Amino acid sequence: MITVENVSKSFPGNGAPVVALRDVNLEIGAGALYGVVGPAGAGKSTLARCVALEERPDRGAVRFDGLNATRLEGRRLRDTRRQVAVLDPRLRTERTVAGNVALPLELGGVDGPQRRSRVGTLLDLVGLTQRAADRPDELTAGQRQRVAVARALAAAPAVLLADDPTHEVDSEESGAVLTVLDRARAELGVTVLLTTPDAGVARRACDEVALLERGTVVESGNLLELLAKPHSRAGKELLPAIETTRAQAAQYDRAVDVVLVGFAAVGALLPEAAGRFDVELATIGGGLTRVGDTPVARFRLGVRGQRADAALAWIAERGAHVTHTLYGLRNVAA
Repeated sequence: MITVENVSKSFPGNGAPVVALRDVNLEIGAGALYGVVGPAGAGKSTLARCVALEERPDRGAVRFDGLNATRLEGRRLRDTRRQVAVLDPRLRTERTVAGNVALPLELGGVDGPQRRSRVGTLLDLVGLTQRAADRPDELTAGQRQRVAVARALAAAPAVLLADDPTHEVDSEESGAVLTVLDRARAELGVTVLLTTPDAGVARRACDEVALLERGTVVESGNLLELLAKPHSRAGKELLPAIETTRAQAAQYDRAVDVVLVGFAAVGALLPEAAGRFDVELATIGGGLTRVGDTPVARFRLGVRGQRADAALAWIAERGAHVTHTLYGLRNVAA
């Protein structure tokens, strides 16, 4: 468990300090893939360096299983730092893929047979066994990033910090990088802290997220739970946008915005409600996406029928989240 308690950090500026973090609080469970999302300048990289014990916060604490690591010095600090790997995309161009992954093991004095076995395991994890003898300049950007992940995992850290791991990786390959991070969590038990300016990256990879803005956490928690909350910032960032014209909305007695989570809810809940209560539930806005492997939909529904309220209540009881209701749409612009 990583606990960030009231962490604040500032840096010298022209005349006044530049505040990077303001009273940040996070709880990252062991074995989690936790995402910190925010625009450039939000404080993501500073937070990552504080967790990696590369920066000391001005105030607050970073705890590893209850141990306040920000107070450590000397050998105890070095020993704790060794449990935290930081993803570094810079590879040694004169070394092969296998040689890059082996480098931390060589520096750590691991013998040849054990070193080769560990390198083979990690290249298999990142899907690059066949590229072991290649040089970094023979790889794509996404493949180089996967080599960097393997190298970061070589010394068997407990925590991996991946600061913007899909930067300069095209959309087709970014999925492979995120899959590798998920495999590190699932197969090696590594806790992964991922920072990114791209909310879509968090949607594809993370179970829990924190939204960081101007050094402050504005929302955090389980991603699926956040998406289902009315007025959630995560929902605004990650769910499909709703664009409904006045003409579309005016055809119905009312409209509701709903969030559906999971295969059963997305696939069957609305048709079953329409048939059961003899109402029309027409999708007039929104769309479908995925959070990890879970389908999530946000729809604006045009509703028509005498038992509309009963149908909507029935939907809500079975997992749909009715985020707000618009009445009198025949007289109100959408």
